[in-house]
Amino acid sequence: MKQIVIVSGKGGTGKTTLAGSLASLSKNTVVLDADVDAANLHLLFNLKIENNEPYFGGHKAVIDSVKCNGCGVCKDLCRFEAIEMKNKKAVINSFRCEGCNACVVFCPEKAISLESPQSGWIRSGNSLLFPFTDGDLFPGEETSGGLVAEVRNKGSSTASEKTANGIIIDGAPGIGCPAISSMTYTDFAVLVTEPSQSGLHDLKRIAQTADRLKVHYAVVINKADIEPETSKKVEGYCIENEIEILGKIPFDMQVMTATRDGKPLSQYDGKAAKAVKEICAEILKRFELQS
Repeated sequence: MKQIVIVSGKGGTGKTTLAGSLASLSKNTVVLDADVDAANLHLLFNLKIENNEPYFGGHKAVIDSVKCNGCGVCKDLCRFEAIEMKNKKAVINSFRCEGCNACVVFCPEKAISLESPQSGWIRSGNSLLFPFTDGDLFPGEETSGGLVAEVRNKGSSTASEKTANGIIIDGAPGIGCPAISSMTYTDFAVLVTEPSQSGLHDLKRIAQTADRLKVHYAVVINKADIEPETSKKVEGYCIENEIEILGKIPFDMQVMTATRDGKPLSQYDGKAAKAVKEICAEILKRFELQS
């Protein structure tokens, strides 16, 4: 079962636009949105959520106010300033707590313990085209990499149950934990970039990350015609490093129309839609996932 991930070194490059079209044109696949901090792939499809599972990630300190004698040892010890004294009792600020366990170990009254609070949701369901899973991390939580892993585990189980031919993943942007968790053990990564200095800089970082993870990849240049000189620099970087360029997508206002309508770009006939469909057709042909 092949796993294809669409990622980008930075947000706003058009990653989800390409992922949505790839999903809509595929056959017998399971689709995942691994951008758990800001999942939005579901906006392009009429999805029916069938299961909403709580996700518990990380640890937070919890104080038993009955046992606490207000000595303040934990407050002085906490390097994250997550503990304050109120009414002669220690109180945890859960948004600051990193679950390091120091306060648990050194509390003389054994009044502190670590618990795993709910950090988000794992949602799964179906569209008319495919089974779908994504994650929704609560604001301020820092366990996005773990939630991505759970989304992928859930998607893999669904793919096995449905005897799917492949899994398409709309990965998290950047090169942090969620992006790494999105790409690990995938068969092919599509790196979406744009012709800007920040786009080129972050393309280099995500390419280096893919190299470290030993994931095969190729590049798609979105809005390739808005800055021709920088676009040539992106192409030059790819040629110099023997990186395949799957295709170039021209700037097209129809992309905004598709986004506003809540539909994948593959349902349109403009110049950007044509380029996207050609890129998707090549990817799906390689992995025998054509509709």
